[in-house]
Amino acid sequence: MGLELTFTAQDATNVRFAVSPLWEVVASVRVVKNPAAHAVLKPWAERVRRRLADVDWRLLSDLVPVPTISIVGFVCPPPSTSVPDLEVELAGMAAMAPLVQESFDVWDGPRTRALQELYADPVGGLERLTEEIRGYWDAAIAPYWPRVRALLEGDVLYRARLLAEGGLRRMLSDLDPAVTWEGETLRLPKTVCEGVRPLGGLGLLLVPSVFTWPRVFSITTPPWQPTIRYPPRGVATLWEHRESDPPQALAAVLGRTRTRLLAELDQPASTKELAARLDLSEPGANQHLTALHRAGLASAHRTGRYVLYARTAVAETLLAGDASPTPSDHE
Repeated sequence: MGLELTFTAQDATNVRFAVSPLWEVVASVRVVKNPAAHAVLKPWAERVRRRLADVDWRLLSDLVPVPTISIVGFVCPPPSTSVPDLEVELAGMAAMAPLVQESFDVWDGPRTRALQELYADPVGGLERLTEEIRGYWDAAIAPYWPRVRALLEGDVLYRARLLAEGGLRRMLSDLDPAVTWEGETLRLPKTVCEGVRPLGGLGLLLVPSVFTWPRVFSITTPPWQPTIRYPPRGVATLWEHRESDPPQALAAVLGRTRTRLLAELDQPASTKELAARLDLSEPGANQHLTALHRAGLASAHRTGRYVLYARTAVAETLLAGDASPTPSDHE
């Protein structure tokens, strides 16, 4: 039968979108633990697994068993704002301590020793989980976040256009091939939750999520906001390395080498990797990357033995500029 969400007129006016960094962390654990089941996301998993060897994320791992039937609710409550940062969501998770034992009591996942300790001491356990998530984020998600966030926000804009052009029916029926709209009812594929669930005037929160792929996750039980987490358009190309000539107008300002370095950072990389790709010395590459970092065009993420550079959102915008006549090199 699957899950059926029934809408009233009030629900239709309370449909909103949000991006959730915390959910991306939680959902990505499934991919790291079982990359073979997530072919589209496997390139990312292969890049980050060695970095995660330096990170303690055992409690987080236990909370996301594979295969993943369900994830205990307090780990990632629906975001209260449209684009929260990770620290805001972690504060919200820490506030869930009074609900930890109740959530575990209705969860059918395996109860490891670490989870038993979390059950016995929710406040202390959530403090440990918070630190693990920060370490995991720095190693596995933060270097990729500008690109991931751009894809998620692009999907929100796309669906806003669908809503404007064809109303709620068109927008919701386009979420996923397995999701359909009929009458006043949104039908989701069979999940751990089945049956008919009236939204009861609370509306619906839609959360695009890269690491949800290829599934749709839903939340329909109190006290949570009814929520659907779905894969955005374009996930299949997110991890591809794109060979392209950097914009010549940008090279006229930054110099060809620094512009080429930014172009190579379509995936986070170390100084050593970038030096080898561009036939530079490591000290030379490091000098250019340091300058880009100071200018706010590249971010640096240290994880154990690794320092990875990634493009910032500002750099992504600059690289999307139009080409112009070939400049001379100003380096």
